[in-house]
Amino acid sequence: MSASVLYDAPGPKAVVRNRIYSVLGSAAIVALIVVAVVRLSSKGDLDGGMWDIFNYSGIRTNIADAVVATLKAFALGAAGSLVLGVVLVVGRLSDHRPVRWLATGFIELFRSLPLLITIYAIWVGFLTDYSMWALALGLAVYNGCVQAEVLRAGINSVPKGQREAAYALGMRKSQVVATVLMPQAIRAMLPTIISQLVVTLKDTSLGYIILYPELLATARLIASNTPVDGQYPYVSTIVVIGAIYLAMCLLLSALATWIEKRGRRAKSGITVAPAAAPAQIQSPL
Repeated sequence: MSASVLYDAPGPKAVVRNRIYSVLGSAAIVALIVVAVVRLSSKGDLDGGMWDIFNYSGIRTNIADAVVATLKAFALGAAGSLVLGVVLVVGRLSDHRPVRWLATGFIELFRSLPLLITIYAIWVGFLTDYSMWALALGLAVYNGCVQAEVLRAGINSVPKGQREAAYALGMRKSQVVATVLMPQAIRAMLPTIISQLVVTLKDTSLGYIILYPELLATARLIASNTPVDGQYPYVSTIVVIGAIYLAMCLLLSALATWIEKRGRRAKSGITVAPAAAPAQIQSPL
């Protein structure tokens, strides 16, 4: 019996085969984890002393300062990317050909360049003494180009009838984009927008290349300057810093899910007036 329009329900042999593959795959993953733990333990990377360094107040303070620095760069870069994305998508959809070409060229240029090169070029060329602003500007430029394409896809997904109806009412194109197309595009593409913001948060780790004291740069300093019994705690530092990155990304994703659900529950549109009681027709007699 067909279970979906895309594929048929697996038969008895396929069910048994899938279960065998699942068991073998899970066993392989567990074996790899065990091998990794045994190797790290034999090298002393999992000893208690490697983890005791995080009980030092100085190291905890450095990590807390790095979290604040990371969030500052992310907040500036995220806000800048959203604003730049709106400006670029408006320029790319403009009726004026020079404006459209300029916006398209800007998007294609910086979306094609590696983000690391963009950040480093901005830092060396303009903001050598302001590494935080160089990182934030690089994040805003690259992610703004991506957000512009996301918004453009959302605007193109709006039915053409709504655009034509707005023009029929005498609205200008700027009014149509601002009040009809853009709100629907943002609501439709909100999961993708938030996903790109998560990428922006993780890309703050590229600040180490311009000596910005974010989480990754702080982790390198801690691991390379805190030897324990002649061994450097790279593994424990990576685990702790990775857990912090994971927690921040999960919190951002949870916030996005809450905003999306709230937007779906929001009342919008025109409410239909209740029907009135039918009028009594008086007889002419």
